Amino acid sequence: MAIVVNKPIPEFEAIATNGVKVTNTSHAGQTVVLYFYPKDNTPGCTTEAMQFRDRYKDFVKAGATVFGVSRDNMKSHDDFKAKVELPFELIADTEEKMCHMFGVVKNKIMYGKKVKGIERSTFLIGPDGVLRAEWRGLKVLGHVDEVLTAVKELNRQAA
Repeated sequence: MAIVVNKPIPEFEAIATNGVKVTNTSHAGQTVVLYFYPKDNTPGCTTEAMQFRDRYKDFVKAGATVFGVSRDNMKSHDDFKAKVELPFELIADTEEKMCHMFGVVKNKIMYGKKVKGIERSTFLIGPDGVLRAEWRGLKVLGHVDEVLTAVKELNRQAA
């Protein structure tokens, strides 16, 4: 089932670092930021993770929970999280269930070969479980500030 802005997120269940269970209802009443990224420990993904890390307190203050999502396994996530000192959890979507549900699996050209990869994307889910905004195929620079602004605006409207 595809996701659509201004519609509730379909049912899903995933496990994040530290054994945190994440479902479509586990964070009801909270604003959730799900950011999908291609791979742990790669330059762009590390930069993006560090930018979310550096603004994490601002997201919490604005009432949002942040989760990073990639196809990497839990060991890779644990190592990446420790190395970059991430204060938020990372979801290991090794079976690509969430990636397909959110439509972020794309064909890419890498070194002249067609490969299936994750399109860097972020989704903003309101406290009511409804998808409120999405950013697809984004550039890392300035993106985290844009998401934070959207979180603040969403929570202002909900207040």
